[in-house]
Amino acid sequence: MKEYDAIVIGVGGMGSAALYHLARRGWRALGLEQFDVPHEMGSSHGYSRMIRYTLQEHPSYVPLVRRAYELWHQLENASRERLLVTTGSIRAGHAEDEYFQGAVAACEEHHIPYEVLTGPETSRRFPGYNFDHDIAAVYQADGGFLLPERCIVNHVNAALEAGAEVHGRERVLDWEPSGEGVVVRTARGSYRAARLVVSAGPWAAKVAPALAQYAVAERQVLGWFQPEKPDLFRTDAFPVFGLYAEEGRFYGFPVYGVPGFKVGRSHHLHQTVDPDQLDRDIYAEDEAVLRNFVERYFPAAAGPALSLKTCMFTNSPDGHFIIDLHPEYPQVSLASGFSGHGFKFASVIGEIMADLAMFGETTHDLDLFRLKRFDE
Repeated sequence: MKEYDAIVIGVGGMGSAALYHLARRGWRALGLEQFDVPHEMGSSHGYSRMIRYTLQEHPSYVPLVRRAYELWHQLENASRERLLVTTGSIRAGHAEDEYFQGAVAACEEHHIPYEVLTGPETSRRFPGYNFDHDIAAVYQADGGFLLPERCIVNHVNAALEAGAEVHGRERVLDWEPSGEGVVVRTARGSYRAARLVVSAGPWAAKVAPALAQYAVAERQVLGWFQPEKPDLFRTDAFPVFGLYAEEGRFYGFPVYGVPGFKVGRSHHLHQTVDPDQLDRDIYAEDEAVLRNFVERYFPAAAGPALSLKTCMFTNSPDGHFIIDLHPEYPQVSLASGFSGHGFKFASVIGEIMADLAMFGETTHDLDLFRLKRFDE
């Protein structure tokens, strides 16, 4: 049975970063991925993933995203490939709502420069937008998006160069503690390691049943629509956005990588799923939810649909991440429940997971993300 210092289950956004940080610190690390590397079956695809400081979810995320920016730029410099595109970011909603107020509070608490714009001011500055007077927006110049597939590829390449091993198309069947380590059994064989990192995205609860009630997969649909005025949706003219409106909470991106203005609705149709039985077909209702929103708030982009794709969120009960040691087996660390807003943090979460595997602790503040919060 081949032995490693650490095994990482799931080589997507978080797992590829964890594998990289373990390998660059000199650990013999194995990454196990049930699909291709990268792939379109989980949560780390779709050509763009937002990154921003306007973290209305909780001000505690800001120090993490600050470190994430540093690590993404380090990976860019090492790979000599652009992975982060800066467009500025908009967080918008009614001025009295927590969504808008939370974005302001995050910037204020951590001294992040920002501007508050009315709806019409937003539309004048960025004509692809069509916001009414009842919308207020926080504009922050450092926001933008990451290229998720390329981020994964470059983390994996760097991990391989540092001595890691990666097995694609090798599904984990089970694992069990073995002394102070673990044994992992896959469809191809068994492996022993001192430490185990579970970063299996929507499959996390299947790999680690301790997460079963805390990490729930949800069907999500993304759409790319043909702009009638393409110049308004270039990266130099259109900031990434999040908008909390009466239709729900939506997010979107300028045209990049593939044709079309990209848009999604958080928690799309609120469809909890078994990740192994996800319905990947697209239906008229899926498109209608996105199209109706685009027609109202971004009418210059409301042309024909060019592409519609499914992905998955893995939701925690409170929408905050789960980053912790296993409640029974301290040699196992868990990264899950990213609830649709995790990829921007993948670089720093990889660093954290390497810390937890190697030392059982990290200097990063994880109080918001511990499993014990669900028992309090």
